[in-house]
Amino acid sequence: EHRRNSREHMVRESRQDGELGACPRESPSFCSRFTALTITREPRSKHRAKDGAVGTGQGCASASSGAATTTVLFEPGGDGQTPQVVVLVGAPGMGKTTMVRKMMVEWGEGTLHTQFDFVFCIDCKAIVLPMEASVADLVSQCCPGLQVPAGKILDDQKKILFIFDGFEALGFSLVQPEAELSSDPREVKPLELTLMSLLKKTVLPEASLLITTRPTALRSLGLCLEGESYVEILGFSTARREEYFHRYFENPNKADVAFRFARGNEILYSLCVIPVMSWTVCTILEQELCGKKNLLECSTATTGMLMFYLSQLLKHRARDNPQVLQQFLLQLCSLAANGIWKHKVFFEEKEIKDCGLNQLGLLPFFLNERIPKEGEDHGSVYAFTHLHLQEFFAAMFYVLEDDGVMVSSLGRLEKDVSKLLESYSKFRKDLNVTVQFLFGLVSQKSIEYMDKTIGCRISPRAREQLLEWLQGRHRGLSHPGQGLKVSEMDTFHFLFEMNEKSFAQSALGRFTDLQLQDTKLTLYDQMALSFCIQHWAGLGCVSLQGCSFHWQDPEAELDALPGPCLPGGGYCPLGFGQQVSSLDRCAEPPVSVLSCRLQWCRLSESCCAELAALLAEHPGLAHLELGDSLLDDSGVRLLCEGLRTPSCRLRVLR
Repeated sequence: EHRRNSREHMVRESRQDGELGACPRESPSFCSRFTALTITREPRSKHRAKDGAVGTGQGCASASSGAATTTVLFEPGGDGQTPQVVVLVGAPGMGKTTMVRKMMVEWGEGTLHTQFDFVFCIDCKAIVLPMEASVADLVSQCCPGLQVPAGKILDDQKKILFIFDGFEALGFSLVQPEAELSSDPREVKPLELTLMSLLKKTVLPEASLLITTRPTALRSLGLCLEGESYVEILGFSTARREEYFHRYFENPNKADVAFRFARGNEILYSLCVIPVMSWTVCTILEQELCGKKNLLECSTATTGMLMFYLSQLLKHRARDNPQVLQQFLLQLCSLAANGIWKHKVFFEEKEIKDCGLNQLGLLPFFLNERIPKEGEDHGSVYAFTHLHLQEFFAAMFYVLEDDGVMVSSLGRLEKDVSKLLESYSKFRKDLNVTVQFLFGLVSQKSIEYMDKTIGCRISPRAREQLLEWLQGRHRGLSHPGQGLKVSEMDTFHFLFEMNEKSFAQSALGRFTDLQLQDTKLTLYDQMALSFCIQHWAGLGCVSLQGCSFHWQDPEAELDALPGPCLPGGGYCPLGFGQQVSSLDRCAEPPVSVLSCRLQWCRLSESCCAELAALLAEHPGLAHLELGDSLLDDSGVRLLCEGLRTPSCRLRVLR
């Protein structure tokens, strides 16, 4: 009975603090939303803990064949021995605290880690120094309502688990004289000595330890431990990402819509390997879906979601002077941009120090540390949690206000936006994501958000350069005597990323033709296209030759799709009719002639009702091509209903 009561009390204690993206404490949805994380295990000796490395790759992409999804952390290894000390490693937002909370809930229910009668969770972020305490005092403070005396609890050491959550937050030196460490759990000492005594096992040597930490603290942690086993959180696998979306949304239809939105955006979907990024996307899409049936008018692009993620990441940091954060981000962005230009994702310790980035209060939020393996002759190396995050900060480098101060041994990288755009146009297509983020960062909405929420100043000066570049990049692709056409899908993504009506109108105002060929249009592509069409006053001809419209993961089973599918993987461009019809409403002056070519798009009869509505509602449409479609007789009958309406002014149908 004492054991059952202690478990119930511990679970209540374990919910008092949550990592980014976790549900609020005592939230009834915590267990229903929890999604298993992909982890990998690697036992270490004391020597390897100092000189070895836990991989810090790009999430699940680096998962080895030994990766698994489980919350069982204390299980026998290959030698049949169950580790006494487990270190749970993960970058910020990977779900370390959430995983601990889930483990404690399951322990309290008696379904997991039942070898322990008592579990005590020490929140390292909440420790206030200086203070004195014994191990017995810590037990009493963790669970003040326990009916069992602390001394009796500590008698059976093998039945006790101590959890150190957020080890990197301990604000004291880990180098303590051995002679001053305690061996008596009732001995009162300065708190740092008591905690070090537990870690070094001079007190309660048979008790088990679970320590959660960020990669940047592994080296110092290795000096304290012996015989530990390492478990690294790699994030969400592909299947778990979809599972998380369905667990987050109570409504399965909204879950499907939100996941298809994320799946269609390659950048966003890749970032969702980070659990807190999945939470960020779901949180924003939940707000976007409020009162809506779909996300075709979603106003938050990828940049906006990353800015929200950044604000959540920095929410729990010590409140630095805004100038300190601004200067740190300047150096971080310089490092990121330098790496993108040089195809470099790993940075040596010397580069970090030379850039002035070795600030323990900020560095772990952005970079993972990889300790050198045995035999390697270099120091630690660092990497951003995800390549797209490096690209985001590289874009920020070009627009972050620097007050003329930016010095580092890397050499001052020029903030030359024109050079970036020219390089992308000519030979560096790998800069696409960086350029897309650049458009998103200079929107008025982004500038205001970064200033008010994060405390960073973004310069709007690059807006004019971006506008001139967009207006000039397509001119060479248009033939003399023909209308100026836009034929690159990335243009629509850049404008959608900025999401400003006036900017889109200025950028597209000189062009009359939209021409895409042999393009697989994901849901996100179609949203970008829709946004631009609605704000393109001079558009006279839409030509989508050989294009297919996908509304879900193209690798998914076709029979799982809710919408009509087409042979060859194409889907009906639902909503396309409304997109073109919107030209009448937004065009200034109104469009008088419009040609619409949908050749080789393999449209099915399910599209015909919408095409008929297009003919009836858009008298400006004079030319419609549906070559190589699969309309069938029933589809043609629907089309004829639109042709019979008095408002139809179609002159050519092919």
